[in-house]
Amino acid sequence: MTSAMKWTAAALLLNVAAAAHAVPDAEVESVQMPGWVVRADQRSPLEVGSVLRNGDHIETGPGSRALLRLGDGSVVKLGENARFEIADMQGGATGRRVFKATLSVLEGAFRFTTAAVYKFAGQREVDVRFRTVTAGIRGTDLWGKSAVDREIVCLIEGKIAVTRLGDAPVQMEQPQTVYQAIQSGGAPRVAAVEPAQLAKWAAETEISAGSGAARKGGKWRVYLQQSSSGDELAELSSRLAEAGYPARITRLSAEGKRAYLIYIGSLSNRIEARALADSLQAQFKLGAVSISAE
Repeated sequence: MTSAMKWTAAALLLNVAAAAHAVPDAEVESVQMPGWVVRADQRSPLEVGSVLRNGDHIETGPGSRALLRLGDGSVVKLGENARFEIADMQGGATGRRVFKATLSVLEGAFRFTTAAVYKFAGQREVDVRFRTVTAGIRGTDLWGKSAVDREIVCLIEGKIAVTRLGDAPVQMEQPQTVYQAIQSGGAPRVAAVEPAQLAKWAAETEISAGSGAARKGGKWRVYLQQSSSGDELAELSSRLAEAGYPARITRLSAEGKRAYLIYIGSLSNRIEARALADSLQAQFKLGAVSISAE
């Protein structure tokens, strides 16, 4: 092998290794079901570990939550009955010095946090858009909500520039202050937020322990039904998917007989698995439902 060929081979190996370890622009890290992702008019259950793309719409149902990890290490948290869109992402997976994204909060509560544990040496240019308000952030912690009668942007830490359609930008640099744009009219104002109110808002986007949430790296499964034929489980799988629960069908062989099981995985511990099992058993009127670690 010539020196040129060796260098070419080495470069190819490095490119393959880099691709294998590339960080996605956005990924689903945890879901308190039900949840959905809408892509190219196809609505599918939101599943832990799924890579998200530009143009994806994320939806959560009643009582649910979702945690998304962006390519720069920052975290997006969604509350119940939320509708959220990701667009214009660039820079996370490619290793560029600037991570850019447009995050649209169409409905519900939202939180954006730059986690210190995920070191990002570059810059962030992220715009969070509500119905009439846009918050430009460059590394910070904020909570917001698109409600029926108002849009709320609460600065927890950092600096943001908030602009309402038709108004001049408002610079927010004081931690624990809130900007509210009332739909009925009137000039938006910035005021301090009480700790009790901030805690109440923050709870709207937090996944609580024992809620039956799936998390990345979770090893527990909820087994919902068993059958001698995988086709017999297809109807339940379809019902679960439509309702926002990502179920899978697996095949087992015991004593020369085949059995098929439908399950939901990625639960982090026994308590979470049992909570989800009890909820689904009641919701879908199932018989015996079991849990176990992988």
